[in-house]
Amino acid sequence: MSWSQIWAIARRDLNGRFRGLRLLFICLFLGVATLATIGSLTSSITSEISERGQEILGGDIEIALSQREATEEERAAFAEVGTVSETNRMRAMARRVANGPDPSRVLVELKGVDAVYPHYGDLTFAGGGRLDTPLDAQSVVVAPALLERLQMKVGDTVQFGTAQFTITAEILEEPDRIGEGFTLGPVALVSLEGLERTGLVQPGSLYETKYRIKTSAGANPAELADSLQERFPTAGWEVKDREEGAPGTTRFIERLGQFLGLVGLTALIVAGIGVGNGVSSYLSGKRSSIATFKVLGAETSDIARIYLLQLAAVAALAIVTGLILGAMMPPLIIAALGDVLPVQPGISIHPIPLLAAALYGILIAIIFALPPLAQARYVPAAGLFRDMVERNARIDRLTLILVSIAFGAIVTLAMVTAREPWFSAGFLGASLGVLFLLALLGGAIRWTASRLPRPRQPLVRLAVAGLHRPGAQTGALVVALGLGLTLFVILAAIQTSLTGEITRSVPERAPSLFAIDIPVDQEKQLRASIAEIDPDAEVATVPTMRGSITGYGDTRVADLEELPEGAWMLRGDRALTYAATVPEGSELVEGQWWPLLYNGPPQVSIDAEMAQVLDLEIGDTLTVSFLGREITATITSLRQINWQSLGFNYLMVFSPNTLRDAPHNLAASVSLSDAGNVEQEQQASNAILGAFPSATVVAVSEIIGEVRTLLNQMATAITAAAAITILSGLAVLIGAIAASRQARTYDSVILKTLGATRRQILLVQAMEYGLLALLLALVALALGYAASWYVMTQIFQFGFAPDWTIVLLTLGGGALLTLVVGLVGALPVLSAKPAQALRHL
Repeated sequence: MSWSQIWAIARRDLNGRFRGLRLLFICLFLGVATLATIGSLTSSITSEISERGQEILGGDIEIALSQREATEEERAAFAEVGTVSETNRMRAMARRVANGPDPSRVLVELKGVDAVYPHYGDLTFAGGGRLDTPLDAQSVVVAPALLERLQMKVGDTVQFGTAQFTITAEILEEPDRIGEGFTLGPVALVSLEGLERTGLVQPGSLYETKYRIKTSAGANPAELADSLQERFPTAGWEVKDREEGAPGTTRFIERLGQFLGLVGLTALIVAGIGVGNGVSSYLSGKRSSIATFKVLGAETSDIARIYLLQLAAVAALAIVTGLILGAMMPPLIIAALGDVLPVQPGISIHPIPLLAAALYGILIAIIFALPPLAQARYVPAAGLFRDMVERNARIDRLTLILVSIAFGAIVTLAMVTAREPWFSAGFLGASLGVLFLLALLGGAIRWTASRLPRPRQPLVRLAVAGLHRPGAQTGALVVALGLGLTLFVILAAIQTSLTGEITRSVPERAPSLFAIDIPVDQEKQLRASIAEIDPDAEVATVPTMRGSITGYGDTRVADLEELPEGAWMLRGDRALTYAATVPEGSELVEGQWWPLLYNGPPQVSIDAEMAQVLDLEIGDTLTVSFLGREITATITSLRQINWQSLGFNYLMVFSPNTLRDAPHNLAASVSLSDAGNVEQEQQASNAILGAFPSATVVAVSEIIGEVRTLLNQMATAITAAAAITILSGLAVLIGAIAASRQARTYDSVILKTLGATRRQILLVQAMEYGLLALLLALVALALGYAASWYVMTQIFQFGFAPDWTIVLLTLGGGALLTLVVGLVGALPVLSAKPAQALRHL
């Protein structure tokens, strides 16, 4: 037959029984739409960040310095490259100026800007205005959150340090907000002259100075940035160009997109099992048609082409529809999430993730739809008319080759398009390993059930027989039920672990407040101020300063083309301190601490994990740029840091003689006797700020609140991603039920003919599904435990302590849900009339 004749037959047949391929359509549509949505959303965000690189960075080149401003020589070098804009940024307390002894105070990110700011983009205000003229020394513009927390409005007066400012506008959009990174409080912008009025910038104060350079047209910012680095190799700068305006944000979005994309691909693979079941069920219903075609002289190849065209048409429709939805969803998600996203991308089509989603859909269709088609095409006509329950297991060599090629293409595509190929390979390997394990378990259950002694109870005997009788879909049911229950365990374990992370991370005796920028010579006054409020309060102080690692061992950081895996401590500046003894919250695991009165060459103790990442040992050297000069110290000990102590923990602790004479301030932790007393915390905070106007006070409850919000967002994202896989698992379950419907209908009508009631038939199926759910519950518990442990400890690097009561209840609820879905799918079997069904069997 010609292709036109084949298509005519396929089209007419498809028009009459399209509903038989609904499962194929739904599974492919769901998987492709998920991948297209995730890929398009990730591309939208990263593309927007890339296109707005100059605006996000604040210039073509950015040079960031900690605790100091550029020297005259450095400023002159910057001016040679282009037009320079200077900003200073620090944490400070905003105080509402009002009558009364207890005015409100809020932690803010105080930013001083010069007359050139901003180079790119606009600082816009609520009401439609923007920054057209430089801020004067008495004015401040603030974020809406500051007005809300202090219950203020435009025109009111606010105080920072020792200076008062008039709020002249409410910020709508800060052009370089993303490039500034994470903040604990709302932003407030003043002029550099205004920042000087506050008295907050003193020797030893913790602040960051940034110089944004706008280069001339045609200049190469990357080359200019490299030339500045080479000219001042020991300056300790952090230099970026416009191509990396927000590298941390871009890395996070790409990593999250990769993770969610792999989850979506896993969902598509799981849905592929549903595709196979749907195709098997559809072709099973076409047995008489296939037999008729063969009796009338149709070749095996003709039959293959007829149903291949049908499957291809439905698959193409599902893939195209999924792509359309995937392209439409990102703008809706962006509009719904609002300020949660770092940028607000416009409406655009990203062809690469759509093409990748389409390819995945095509490959999955090939892998799972071709085998049942191959089985059907080789069944003899007589066998087709005679056999109602047995399946032909034969698959030809060409089909096996095509399926193998398609599978290899999926793995290759996943690795080629991934930011971290081996992570993708490991994720896919683990997912396929779970599916393979469940498939083996299904075979083992079927084999075991066939060899068990026959129960005396007829209904129980029928339920056990249903697990191994000819045409039984035990393997597919085990995969569907096992995967669904495993996912329920994973979700519950991760959710409860994230929920309890804060509780576990906060020790029983956690500090109530943190204070920074306390002058070194006024520690006694600090303790006296706290003692007036709470004589039993515990106050701990530690010297604090910041510097950047410029070299370790024989390696210069500037010479690295790419940072080592996990070497986040080499990005930007880090907190430094010095101590005569091992700090509280740290345990010495290797080496020796310096003597109390040590006065020799600089020594440093570093975090043991940091040493492992950088391949450092006792005796190696570490070079740090601090206040414009480099300090090289010998590593004499390694420490295990208890980060959950909520105390002062530092990656690098130097011997006192190394940094003691450098300008710096103290940081203090205050543990009040009545922990959790908000009124006492406020009194202590006011006492510190009254004695030290330049200090910054942070309540531990505020930090915990920020972290809790972040963890809740992570939990929501994981739940949403896993929900797609759960839906795919339910689709597999429905497909398995559909694939066995003909055999179950045959059993049902025979039992009805022999006098069985609907209740008894339903009870048999309930026992069958219940037996499977009971067996798979333990398997799901083990698999879910392992997977959730890996996600929590290896990917997110959190502790793992799920609430097992909630996990077990969720597992029970999931088992009940899958049981209900299975029984609902069995209802059409119960409604089959014996006379009518037997005529069509």
